[in-house]
Amino acid sequence: MCGICGALHTDGTTPSLPAIEAMMARLQRRGPDSGGHYQDGPLAFGHRRLAIIDLSARSQQPMVDAELGLVVVFNGTIYNYPQLRAELQAKGYNFFASGDTEVLLKAYREWGADCVSHLHGMFAFAIWDTRRRELFIARDRMGIKPLYYSIGPHGLRFASTIPALLVYEDIDTGIDPVALHHQLTLHAVVPAPRTILKGVRKVPPATTLTVSADGTIKEHQYWQLTAQRPAQARSAAQWTDDIHQALRDAVKMRLEVADVPVGVLLSGGLDSSLLVALLAEAGVADIRTFSIGFEDIDDEKGSEFEYSDQVVTRYATRHRKIHIPNDQVLTRLPEAVANMAEPMVGQDAVAFYLLAEQVAKEVKVVQSGQGADEVFAGYFWYPLMDQAAGSYLEKFRAYYFDRDHQEFLQTVTAAYGGADHTGDYVARRLAAAGADSFIDSVLRFDVTTLIVDDPVKRVDNMTMAWGLEARVPFLDQRLVELAASMPPQYKLGDGGKQVLKKIARPLLPAAVIDRPKGYFPMPALKYVRGAFLDFMRDILTSSACQQRDVFRRDYVQRLLAAPQDHMTALRGSKLWHLALLEYWLQIHVDKRGAKFNCG
Repeated sequence: MCGICGALHTDGTTPSLPAIEAMMARLQRRGPDSGGHYQDGPLAFGHRRLAIIDLSARSQQPMVDAELGLVVVFNGTIYNYPQLRAELQAKGYNFFASGDTEVLLKAYREWGADCVSHLHGMFAFAIWDTRRRELFIARDRMGIKPLYYSIGPHGLRFASTIPALLVYEDIDTGIDPVALHHQLTLHAVVPAPRTILKGVRKVPPATTLTVSADGTIKEHQYWQLTAQRPAQARSAAQWTDDIHQALRDAVKMRLEVADVPVGVLLSGGLDSSLLVALLAEAGVADIRTFSIGFEDIDDEKGSEFEYSDQVVTRYATRHRKIHIPNDQVLTRLPEAVANMAEPMVGQDAVAFYLLAEQVAKEVKVVQSGQGADEVFAGYFWYPLMDQAAGSYLEKFRAYYFDRDHQEFLQTVTAAYGGADHTGDYVARRLAAAGADSFIDSVLRFDVTTLIVDDPVKRVDNMTMAWGLEARVPFLDQRLVELAASMPPQYKLGDGGKQVLKKIARPLLPAAVIDRPKGYFPMPALKYVRGAFLDFMRDILTSSACQQRDVFRRDYVQRLLAAPQDHMTALRGSKLWHLALLEYWLQIHVDKRGAKFNCG
């Protein structure tokens, strides 16, 4: 788990090493253990390392294999690297290190661009072929690891975060109108390749880019998820057994592939609690768990300790319980936003940031329950969508969109109005072939797109801000493929996640399994009042916000006058959504302090 960056010039010039070093400096928190750079004519790489596998200097990056003529920078973990290493050794390849990074070099030489189809893990990497003078870039199937890029006057630059790219002053930081529509209607999800900035794009999940010396870019999607029933029917019991085994394998793999201790972020919900139970089932004797809680506001509870405590007691975990007062949340909020690669409105982003700070003092790797709700239909809106009348888009829009198109037009100034970009995009995605039913289509869209640019991105950003690697077993590619082929009733039943609840019955207290669905609590960013309201008012009435002229002033004033009267379908604060976007732009665009006008 690391931070990567680089530049490939296609106009005959040479990349600036000071610019690469400046990007590396902005990625240092992702890789606090060491750093290095590499240059070969038109190509320059930078890398910041978080040492998880093969802690020796042999696995430092950028990693050069002179014999093969290849160089790599890599962020992530390849869980099947021991098997791939053995396979490649049998083909005659010699290894000088013992980690997963070197496996990428040998795999690329053996299989070329198809190497990604052999990888089981989370990854974003770039390989420079010194002989063919070609750059190969890849991102994992589920989009767990981020990768952003820009096309400038000299060629292509890439980095693990947008703020790292913004060391270049020639990047267009104007707001992308289509991305703005997504940001404000699709719960801050801006699907790849767009970002909120016109001049920055991101590599889509399950996609590779091959960049030639003349600047030609070939994009290839190497994997697609289908949501269709298998030819061979299974009983409910068989589905439960198969999912249980796939989940066991995913948890075990993410435990074993590390040369450092692995903990669990224990929220008190079914998903993270089940991870603890499965680790115990696998024979782990000393499980480290971590929970966080905040102050209650009215009837909104700020912690789920009453549930996490039961799991801790049952499995005698080595537990750390962290309680954060609201005044600390507001004090630390600027730090959290400063570490966001993109504007993220999910209230748990700040929670994960504060939790990761404490967890990173004790472990370098944690398992997290992200993805279970999307893969196994745990959210309240899925059955409501399924029972609603109308087209696929109408059913989805009513229970997911933060605002419809008409309200969007009331939110933004005329320069950002126009077509219903989000409605058009979602309609296309839900209508795509390869799904047997509406819910199959929704869950596939959620797993391959919505989760990528919402909870998964938040967890990566906020944990890596403290040099903490988060692994997500519920997004294991084999588990996801198996679950997508399962009949929806085994997911929607029993109030959602029926199959996981069946697996959990012998393993967890009934109170944890049958409790109402909870969400990572951060009441102060949901029910905005007091100092938090003052903070958001200052942002949205600032001269910077007014000069940017994105939001209509009458709409802003309406939200400021009664923030609790303006909540989204997913129970978020519309005021916070606007304030977060503006604040992110002020921190990362207005104050970016760019110094480099060349690549």
